[in-house]
Amino acid sequence: MLPSPVVADYLRDLFSLAGRRALVTGGSSGIGQAIAEALGRAGADVVIVARRQAELDQAVERLGGHGVRASSISADLGDRQAVERVCAAAGRIDILVNDAANNIRKPMAELTADDYEQTIAVNLTAPFLLGQHFGPRMAERGWGRIINIGSQQTVSAFGDSGVYGAAKAALGGLTRSQAEAWSPRGVCVNTIIPGFVLTPLTEPAQAVPGRVEQLAARHMAGRNGLPQDFAGAAVFLAGDASAFVTGQMLFVDGGFFVH
Repeated sequence: MLPSPVVADYLRDLFSLAGRRALVTGGSSGIGQAIAEALGRAGADVVIVARRQAELDQAVERLGGHGVRASSISADLGDRQAVERVCAAAGRIDILVNDAANNIRKPMAELTADDYEQTIAVNLTAPFLLGQHFGPRMAERGWGRIINIGSQQTVSAFGDSGVYGAAKAALGGLTRSQAEAWSPRGVCVNTIIPGFVLTPLTEPAQAVPGRVEQLAARHMAGRNGLPQDFAGAAVFLAGDASAFVTGQMLFVDGGFFVH
């Protein structure tokens, strides 16, 4: 049965992103790609950022197949000059999604200063710099959304968390600081906390015999996460429906954290 016009109009008012422009880092694969698709299919123009142009081209083509108006910027977000270039090239952005990440998985004692700097640069410094550029501009216009993608390590230790864990914990704090600064002027800032999700970033953990099954059993939902599990949460946090939700952590983790 098709929804009535009244229902359709109501849902459109709550969740439509028509007329908005979104920047999604890490948007060529995994959770970032799923969020880029969701925002685009909800009506937003989408700019995706990742390192490899070939993968970006493929992602833009896939998004176009869903009717999404998409473009891309190739950049290594561990490089501050590249972050500045993204800011300059992206234009007006209403919705910023910080999904790009790296995770150097070593025992804590084996991590080097270079490991630390690489991890902090991508997982924390880039979201900070992008927020510093786009957040005040959103506030000047009186509307904006920043969605930071955290981790179970935002709130707890989890298997060689290392510097990645420290960076993701700090990202939760950055979310609260950004919300404090800009929410009075219409900018809502929140963190999505995934469970264990089957993406390229988690392939090293997936390669450990029995690990995938063990982690699936820990989720209350009885399975590991998939990128498409984040579509609805992203559309909610990116639109008018979440106008009174800010500074929060939204756990999209199949009950992983509370189990």
